[in-house]
Amino acid sequence: MKEIVVNEDNNLKRLDVFLTQELNESRNFIIKNIKNGNITVNNKIVKGGYSLRLGDTIKIGDLKVDTSIKAEDIPIDILYEDDDIIVVNKKSGMVVHPGNGNYSHTLVNALMNYTDELSDEGGSERCGIVHRIDKDTSGILLIAKTNTAHRILSDDFKNKRIKRKYLALVHGVIENNKGKINAPIGRSKIDRKKMCVTDENSKNAVTNFTVLERYKTSTLIELVLETGRTHQIRVHMEYINHPVVNDPVYGKKKIINDYGQMLHAEYLGFNHPKTHKFMEFSVKPEKEFIEILNMFKNS
Repeated sequence: MKEIVVNEDNNLKRLDVFLTQELNESRNFIIKNIKNGNITVNNKIVKGGYSLRLGDTIKIGDLKVDTSIKAEDIPIDILYEDDDIIVVNKKSGMVVHPGNGNYSHTLVNALMNYTDELSDEGGSERCGIVHRIDKDTSGILLIAKTNTAHRILSDDFKNKRIKRKYLALVHGVIENNKGKINAPIGRSKIDRKKMCVTDENSKNAVTNFTVLERYKTSTLIELVLETGRTHQIRVHMEYINHPVVNDPVYGKKKIINDYGQMLHAEYLGFNHPKTHKFMEFSVKPEKEFIEILNMFKNS
């Protein structure tokens, strides 16, 4: 609980205007917290337009974060669309859905601006989102426009009927042409924001990889997931001492630039939820990915 006693400098100021400046928050945010009783004056709930008086005591409780999701005019690279689904090519740097302090500039904000037809099966914060990839991973995502499509596709993901392939540049030269990493993943006890290979409170995780090209200090690989754990590829590649290049969390300390990890969701194959026709989509990495790849290829 924070307390502020009104002094001569703030005498006769509007409560909402004063706190907007004092707390560096939006006026709407402040007004919402005044209305819900998180902000009081002299232990009483007042209106935002209350005129402060010398000696008034403002009490500020735990302010409620404004998590309302708004449509935003953000360009989307749409690979395919019909009445049931949308297939998009997500750019590196874009968060998929709101949460953990990110309530704007996400793919969901962009989708809400693009169309009113999105499933709500996953909740208001995940409109249409059937699966996700990390913020700094680029590539293909499948969006459901109807709840029926969402349920069918979610079941297909759960039962491994959807095919996914990723492209990654990793540190070090991998000797074997193919490999399988079968190691359970759970949350790190040391850093709760990170995942790690562990036998405690973990889930089974399996990653298959094939070497595409070998360079002097790195390897370009294609990966196929048998499971879909948080940060799975990044954690597994670090586990076998071949972390993804430019990964600020699981990679080596030397970061080339702020593009993000060299990981790209290049392929998606699935049965259409209504027609049951098998559909395939593939997309090339972004130019920034290619630029970093060429740095390692030519070094």
